[in-house]
Amino acid sequence: MKNATIGFAMCGSYCTFSKAIEQMKKLVDLGYNVLPIMSGNAYSTDTRFGESKEFVRLIESITDNKVIHTIKDAEPIGPKKMCDLILIAPCTGNTLAKLAGGITDTSVTMAAKSHLRILRPVLIALATNDALGASAQNIGTMLNRRNIYFVPLGQDDSAAKPSSMVADFTQIPAAVEMALEHKQIQPVFL
Repeated sequence: MKNATIGFAMCGSYCTFSKAIEQMKKLVDLGYNVLPIMSGNAYSTDTRFGESKEFVRLIESITDNKVIHTIKDAEPIGPKKMCDLILIAPCTGNTLAKLAGGITDTSVTMAAKSHLRILRPVLIALATNDALGASAQNIGTMLNRRNIYFVPLGQDDSAAKPSSMVADFTQIPAAVEMALEHKQIQPVFL
């Protein structure tokens, strides 16, 4: 479904930003209109992986859209039918827990909640060090939710971080296509 609008929401898994931005560019190149959304932390925190203002500048230049980064600006996404799909890439374990628990306290969780209330798909590209620990129950909860889909994920360093899992960001375009048809790309776990 080219020409669809993808709300591309980013949370604070800063080590995956370059992978996420690479896929954002691919989606734009494929003909999608990409509406960038960033959590307050993702929007404003400088880390060893880069300065926030440079990420924002790059994202806005790729998408030709201003980054939505406040709850107030994310709330109309659903009522105004601004997106065909919300992609959360990266989605942290913290954000996943909030989604599983119905907590709406960031621009990303508000975008997802607002979008889900009009029964449109949300696609999650998880990146968390505790996927096979504290976040496991939230993964299970979200796998059983209507209109929630996952980008395939697997352990990223089973020896050093046995509970950590990260989505295969290269599968985002294919997962987007499937989620727009309300289908889960398979396999979910790599």
